[in-house]
Amino acid sequence: MAKDLRAVRRGLPREPGGEAWPPASVEQSEAVVDEVAVKSSAGADASAEVPDSLPGAAAPAVTASVSAVPVRRGLPRTPGGEPWPDVVVDVVESAAPVETVARVETAAPEAPAAPEESVAASVLTPVRDVSVPLPFTPTVFPGRAALAPRPKPKPEAKRYGPFTRLQWIGAVVVGGGALLFAAAMLVLATRWLVSLEPLRDFLQTYPGEYPLPETAPVGLPAWAGWQHFFNVFFMVLIIRTGLQVRSEKRPAAFWSPRGNKKRRISLTLWYHQALDILWLANGAIFVILLIVTGQWMRIVPTSWDVFPNAISAGLQYASLDWPTENGWVNYNSLQQLAYFTTVFVAAPLAAITGVRMSGIWPKNAARLNRLYPVEWARAVHFPVMLYFVFFIIVHVALVFATGALRNLNHMYAAQDVVNWTGFWIFAASMLVIAAGWVASRPLVLAPIARLFGTVKGR
Repeated sequence: MAKDLRAVRRGLPREPGGEAWPPASVEQSEAVVDEVAVKSSAGADASAEVPDSLPGAAAPAVTASVSAVPVRRGLPRTPGGEPWPDVVVDVVESAAPVETVARVETAAPEAPAAPEESVAASVLTPVRDVSVPLPFTPTVFPGRAALAPRPKPKPEAKRYGPFTRLQWIGAVVVGGGALLFAAAMLVLATRWLVSLEPLRDFLQTYPGEYPLPETAPVGLPAWAGWQHFFNVFFMVLIIRTGLQVRSEKRPAAFWSPRGNKKRRISLTLWYHQALDILWLANGAIFVILLIVTGQWMRIVPTSWDVFPNAISAGLQYASLDWPTENGWVNYNSLQQLAYFTTVFVAAPLAAITGVRMSGIWPKNAARLNRLYPVEWARAVHFPVMLYFVFFIIVHVALVFATGALRNLNHMYAAQDVVNWTGFWIFAASMLVIAAGWVASRPLVLAPIARLFGTVKGR
């Protein structure tokens, strides 16, 4: 039996601030065993006696009991081989309170003539059950990253429609820049076109307007200014509530008519339809007054010359060489076509499609519903609303770009002079519209809606 005396490598202390383990007095960690019998059946035991003393060792003899205990086997050491380890022996040291590793060494008798025939086989196995928690606090430092507090995830930005506020700002900046570039290219191209001889002759033949009939009135009456204010007031709120109806997912309140409790619509939709009725009433009064006073000749084309003159006026606008403004007497042909389209085409389309989608339309009229499907009404109603938005933007821009004080006097003060009267009336009307915008909320609308039906929460 070969004997080997080796120094024990000392590791971390078992207690914080203690001495490295094992103590310096322990100098031998291996027992030399001549033979170990390992039985494959469960529960079979084998014992081996360690020599009483080891040469050069200061510690007393250590007795170890060796038992064949099955241990979970892992992956093979060679491709296609058996799981590792092949033979597992659990050695429990009874004399020392520490976990040790027993090395089972088998050696052939010493032969001076053939020392290379010495064969050794060793198996390292843990002494204690690894499923039992450690009896001391681990001294491994997990690192600063594990101890540092993790930052909370940033909340998702609030969306206004499909985009966030920052995305809307970026879209406006990029879109505005693209529109300015396109407008600059259009102006340059138009100025080059109007410099050509054929177009110069065309502009001289059709200056942008044609004379009205001799019976056409001159100037604008006071009722036109009031009608203009009410029309703007209702249109702004109708557009606002229409967009709310399209985007509203959870209405704050619902309205039901008194005669039909089963029918229920959102309070916003009721407000939208109420504004529609008032706007249509104001429009009907406006059309009647147009016909009675003869003002219809100012916005209804009376000659086919309106089309070439409208093209001429459009070229003059695009080249930034504004056509002569004489709205007190006669609109240019492009203005006339725009006003005619707004009053006699867009407004009736908005009314007809709105009625089809409202509760006024008979639901049980199967034949009428087949002739006029609600899908057609929805497909037309929203583009008509976009037309009104475009018309308002262009109309206001041209009013301020072609002589704001005079144009505002025509529209609000019914006078053809350049002073601030029309401007202050216009400013007061904007304050009224802003107040109506702010007041368009359930707290204000619910008491009014209860006069015509029942208002309930969700």
